[in-house]
Amino acid sequence: MNATRRLVLKALPAALLMGSAHAQPMRLRFGTIAPRGSTFHRVLMEVGEAWRRAEGESAGFTVFAVGAQGDEADVIRRMRIGQLNGAMVSVIGLVEIDPGAAALQFMPMMFRSWEEVDAAGARLRPMLEKRLLERGFVVLYWAEAGWVRFFSKEPALRPTEFKKLKVFAWSGSLEQVELMKSIGYQPVVLETADILPGLQTGLINSVPVTSTWALVTQIDAIAPHMLDLRWVPIVGAALVTRKAWDAMTPAGQEALRRAAAKATQDLRAERLRSDQEAIDAMRRRGLHVHTPSAEVEAEWRALAESVYPKIRGSMVPADMFDAVQHALAEYRGGKAAR
Repeated sequence: MNATRRLVLKALPAALLMGSAHAQPMRLRFGTIAPRGSTFHRVLMEVGEAWRRAEGESAGFTVFAVGAQGDEADVIRRMRIGQLNGAMVSVIGLVEIDPGAAALQFMPMMFRSWEEVDAAGARLRPMLEKRLLERGFVVLYWAEAGWVRFFSKEPALRPTEFKKLKVFAWSGSLEQVELMKSIGYQPVVLETADILPGLQTGLINSVPVTSTWALVTQIDAIAPHMLDLRWVPIVGAALVTRKAWDAMTPAGQEALRRAAAKATQDLRAERLRSDQEAIDAMRRRGLHVHTPSAEVEAEWRALAESVYPKIRGSMVPADMFDAVQHALAEYRGGKAAR
């Protein structure tokens, strides 16, 4: 856990921390679209168990996985009205609280490596944590779920070939849907639970998802072709409401801090290995991995860069878009100088 988050968490008023006196058992109810049994679900359960032990035997911790509480926008809405008090969500959920979070994920091919994601995150995350706290949400830890790659029922390599396909689009990101339409693609808006049925019925024939998600949900069994192109990173965070945080005992809060710090380290160590392991596992069961040539990758990069003017100031606030570009320029300049 970075120093900024420690200061934010420790700065919460002591009177509020002690005020509830725990007249009734504390319950944490988390929502997430992460598949049950995935790394992110497992780590979240470990964090919750560490908190529960410290909070007391009567405390309860429940995770509603696989979108059982709806999509990410639904999860955030449920947190606001008190039906849930925690979540593990991607940027798609975070932008429901603060649009600036879009800068961590909504810019295709902006990031070339995890190191670049980290460089931009170091610049943006402290600002985002402060804004989220002001809106009633405490960030426990950040995490990356891998790179989005394109899975399809038939082989497809070039951007023009994907324009012929019906591509799954997240129901919580309508701006992305409109952007895809504006450049000639055919997005089909679905809930994540409808991806497999959509592939089976032909409603969609291409899905941009991470390899780990594809492995766990067995998307590769129906869409056995993967374009090995790093489109965008999936970035997310585990949150609790400020109200839930304030109701915890100091021991429970400290346990969450420690567990969150461990979760950050564990997930960071996993992100590169789990991505490749998922691809290797799907290869063994028949996945065809298509590596784009330099020429094809240049076509994709030209497409991505052509939409940046449409993204800046609309999908991604201009100041946050610029902050990412400046952070990456500094990182790449420093790397070149070494």
